[in-house]
Amino acid sequence: MPKRNATNWSIRTYGPSPGSHAHDHFQILWGLEGSLELEVEGNGARVGAGQGLVITPGDKHDFESLHGSRCLILDAPDLGWSSRESLPQFAKASNLLAQYIVEAIEQKIPFDAGQAAFLFAQSWGPTSEMTRVRRDIDWQGLSLWVKDHLSHPLSVGDLAEKACLSESQFRTRCVEALGCSPMQWIRRLRLEQAQRLRLQGMSVAEVANQTGYDSPSALTAALRRLKS
Repeated sequence: MPKRNATNWSIRTYGPSPGSHAHDHFQILWGLEGSLELEVEGNGARVGAGQGLVITPGDKHDFESLHGSRCLILDAPDLGWSSRESLPQFAKASNLLAQYIVEAIEQKIPFDAGQAAFLFAQSWGPTSEMTRVRRDIDWQGLSLWVKDHLSHPLSVGDLAEKACLSESQFRTRCVEALGCSPMQWIRRLRLEQAQRLRLQGMSVAEVANQTGYDSPSALTAALRRLKS
């Protein structure tokens, strides 16, 4: 696992055995061979050869490849990725650079990992256009809206729409203001609301239903982890 503040390139293979985890850094996947199936915070995604995906810090992602997959992986702390789209806008350019990096890794050709990461980000596409006057976000009002909708599936797009921002802009603002990703914030609010309802005497099953947990056992496990 890369150090917290390090930029690290690697080539990894995936098989039919499923995996699941989250990172405290950005992870960028670039498909080299096969197809990697993912579920990122409940949203399905696929990375095939010549395709890429940005996974933001804290986002839980499940992954597997039934027929095998090979990917170039960039682990990076650079928050500049938060203002870029999750899918590449200039895949052809990104793929050319990815192939060079793969060749350098496999042939043990020295290269500057940080500079390569910078160029890869540039090839991915421009950052979101920010308005001259930053739009204020009513975090208190938005948190109340989230709590009122916890029984429904919520995505970054839902929150960004309420804040009148693009998804990438909202991710950046969330990290800046709250120190966490949007999905981490939703999970925090969900758990706080569940605790509050339990203290009011509501049953575990009803609390789980009202706060969006998959099952009463999932809620119980979340509360247990909080106490440990």
